[in-house]
Amino acid sequence: MELQALYEDEYLIAIHKPAGLLVHRTYLARKERWFAMQLVRDMVGTHVYPVHRLDRPTSGVLLFAKSSEIAHQLNLQFQAHTIEKDYLAICRGYVTETEELDYPLKEELDAIADVHADPDKPAQEAVTWYKPLQTVELPIPCGRYDTSRFSLVQMRPLTGRKHQLRRHMKHLFHPIIGDTSHGDGRQNRVFRDHLECQRLMLIAKRLAFVHPVTGEKMVVETELEAEWLTLFERFGWSTQDYGFDAGWTELTGSASLPSAGSM
Repeated sequence: MELQALYEDEYLIAIHKPAGLLVHRTYLARKERWFAMQLVRDMVGTHVYPVHRLDRPTSGVLLFAKSSEIAHQLNLQFQAHTIEKDYLAICRGYVTETEELDYPLKEELDAIADVHADPDKPAQEAVTWYKPLQTVELPIPCGRYDTSRFSLVQMRPLTGRKHQLRRHMKHLFHPIIGDTSHGDGRQNRVFRDHLECQRLMLIAKRLAFVHPVTGEKMVVETELEAEWLTLFERFGWSTQDYGFDAGWTELTGSASLPSAGSM
């Protein structure tokens, strides 16, 4: 398996992680052959350090450091909420407003890895900024409705809780299409049976950070994959640049926002 490098210098490498690829080896996937960390290590010929997460079904920009010191410097930026991560998602229904959702989330515990964790731990602060970009109504019945409605949404997590974007969109009754854990099975079947799409429609489109050595403001953005482009064409959606890099910390319709986190 080959990965696409989006940016590389002597300190960092950013790649496009395909949907379905794990970031690193885990006990839950002992039989898996490929992992992003292993593939990137083989690409650059040295050990690499992932500095953030992308869930297995999520695709998009994934950043690695080439030393533990650089990884530490980037981790400090994540902790200070100065790294921006912008996602695109296709969600159920019409999302009509640009909003900031502040909805605390209880930690999702793994039955094996978190066996000793406190199940009664209070919910943690979780904040997501989101903005609707495009909508479509398809003549495909779903449940008690004669048609199916979907929205293209830009999202920026301002905190970094596990599955934050997926859980927040579920809370808003606009679950992300293809989400088998927090999504809508009927809507997922519409995409599977009528649109031949079975993946989670969530992509980490853009990552912005300060280079830990040069101090330069870095913006790394990836292209939409074939599944996205096929759907955009069918829906009549534009593939225009949505202005992710405009103003560094400013987005149309929003005040300046710090950000960090994962999906």
